[in-house]
Amino acid sequence: MASLPYPRTPTGGTCRGCTCLKCTNQARTAPTNKCTNQPLLVHLRQVHPLRNRTPLRRYGHPCPYHAPKLFTKVVWAGMPIPPTTQQMNKLPTISTFVNQVRHFAHHHQLFTPRGKYIIALSGGADSVSLLLVLKHLESELGISLEAAHCNFHLRGDESLRDEQFCQQLCRRLHVPLHLIHFDTHAYADLHHVSIEMAARDLRYAYFEQLRRDIRAQDICVAHHRDDSVETLLLNLVRGTGLRGLRGIQPRNAHIIRPLLSHSRQQIEQYLDALGESYVTDSTNLHNDVKLNKIRLNIIPLLRELNPSVSQSIFETSLRVTEALKVFDEAIQRSIADVTIPPSGDTCRGCTCLKCTNQPVEKSPNQAVEKCTNQPLLVHLRQVHPLSNCPNQPVENCTTPQTQNSPLIISVPRLKQQPSPEYTLHEILSPRGFTSAQIEQIYTSLDTNPTGKIITSCTHELAFDRSTLILQPKTPTPLVRPMHIPETGTYVLSDNLKLKVETEECGDRYEPSRTADCASLDASDIKFPLTLRHIQPGDRFVPFGMTGTKLLSDYLTDRKKNIFEKRAQLVLTDAQQRILWLVGERTDNRFRITPHTQQALRLTLQ
Repeated sequence: MASLPYPRTPTGGTCRGCTCLKCTNQARTAPTNKCTNQPLLVHLRQVHPLRNRTPLRRYGHPCPYHAPKLFTKVVWAGMPIPPTTQQMNKLPTISTFVNQVRHFAHHHQLFTPRGKYIIALSGGADSVSLLLVLKHLESELGISLEAAHCNFHLRGDESLRDEQFCQQLCRRLHVPLHLIHFDTHAYADLHHVSIEMAARDLRYAYFEQLRRDIRAQDICVAHHRDDSVETLLLNLVRGTGLRGLRGIQPRNAHIIRPLLSHSRQQIEQYLDALGESYVTDSTNLHNDVKLNKIRLNIIPLLRELNPSVSQSIFETSLRVTEALKVFDEAIQRSIADVTIPPSGDTCRGCTCLKCTNQPVEKSPNQAVEKCTNQPLLVHLRQVHPLSNCPNQPVENCTTPQTQNSPLIISVPRLKQQPSPEYTLHEILSPRGFTSAQIEQIYTSLDTNPTGKIITSCTHELAFDRSTLILQPKTPTPLVRPMHIPETGTYVLSDNLKLKVETEECGDRYEPSRTADCASLDASDIKFPLTLRHIQPGDRFVPFGMTGTKLLSDYLTDRKKNIFEKRAQLVLTDAQQRILWLVGERTDNRFRITPHTQQALRLTLQ
């Protein structure tokens, strides 16, 4: 980093101490002027020496709190040379920039002491200023820095120039640099995406992999205030909700943005004050992409209406962000009100130390008890809903997430909400449903098309009487019917096996009474057996009954939804007689009796 010499102490001067509140030096001979807390503090005829240099004892002691922090490397050659007036005028610009970054990072808790951070370094003004300012704050924050540069080979000699510049800069600052080369055009052709999207995907995938490899805490990118404004305007043009009006956030998972409060102009002024150079991407000067059109054409027009339009839009995004905190709390209450615990689920209790609820087992007809620490946390026949545990982060909470479990939405309760459509949007949008699909679902609530299924890329939603059933896409337990010619163990899927064996029945034989195991009288069962999904018209004699019943009616009586019916398996014999409604009930014709000599035991594993 470029450095500036410090003003020399006049010969014969005597330090009289610093009178600022933090300084421990006391005035020795006479009162002096008070400390102005400027980077270079002149105390009568004495300047605080460098922190990393043994002070000249005849000039007294340095101020331990206000020693200059702006420069990490200063070359002393004999007596220091006084800085020029131009250099002195630039010092407040540097100090202000550094202090703003420090305050922003502290306010948003971007850095953790003793953490390692990767800086995405392109060689442009934004990333160079990010590297310089964090290098300056490295010791103060207690962090370590490494840089990463991606060469996408999209701009010929410019790409090579950028790479060499980053190498020289990191070598001068003693920062480890990671380099990688991409064939961006090949990736774009393979995945049928634009060049811009291909570069973005490759860049962030590499950063995340590098972060894991070197065990870094986060990845620092150089998005600034103008980038956030451009993103907000682009979202507004495309159509967006409240979250799209927030612009770019300081943190997104492991991506942090310490320069988000600064404008592009402030960044360039900071680099100019330091005398640092940077490279310019020529593609940013062309208005052939949407963001460049906003930057080069739209924002200049808006500045004619309001010269500080960028600052105004950025402050608006901050107010929207704060309003969203209130909105999110209200919407989570609405989601908790409209969701119904899935049948068969039992409360597993809250494991956080502050929750006093214990795991309970109650009948389905009993009222739902709620956690005393948070109204949104249901602790009876329901695990934690979408809202996080208030006493610990969601990743530390041992209860499963509703996001990955079946979710039942009550249509009558949904219609009672202040904004039913937006509540439905907040439930379905994170699960891959588009705005058009959500609108279609909402308009179909009055007609109630029971049995209709709408799918997203990750989830399925079914209309079931007065409810909407939402669950992740799961592979069917059985792709095609499986024939079982004899006893043995048969693999149905990666997580499902069926064990078929025979047992001799004595006077003390006890048939299985668990749902995943069935014991049948083997005397009248003919091999081969067939395991398949239910079909229209299937009938059986439920255990304990004498007459036949349609499987569809039986499952309806059991309150099974359309997804559960679709996944239901049955086991038949060679005469296509249903032996076992798998996991539910056996056929009464093949029950174990006192006259049974040999039993056929069926076990799901």
